[in-house]
Amino acid sequence: MSLDEQTVRKVARLANIEIADSDVDRIGTQLSGILQWVEQLGEVDTDNVEPLANVVNIDLHLREDEVTDGDCADKVLANAPEETQGFFVVPKVVEQEG
Repeated sequence: MSLDEQTVRKVARLANIEIADSDVDRIGTQLSGILQWVEQLGEVDTDNVEPLANVVNIDLHLREDEVTDGDCADKVLANAPEETQGFFVVPKVVEQEG
């Protein structure tokens, strides 16, 4: 699959990547190679392959979700220049019109 200049520029714009005019042909060739490789992956027979969470067959030992610290709002708010009712006070950054 060969990508034309317009497609290469569109992909670059969608990826938010700026490319020089002199690099369009080179990048187009590289993208075409990547797409050919992805097409080859589609040809692999995976009908009898179970999905894997990882490449080694191990069970992950999960820990209990326990709160180990916290309940220190007073200490945290002690660093605030201004607080009210247990919250930081910050300057208004959005003003409504009308």
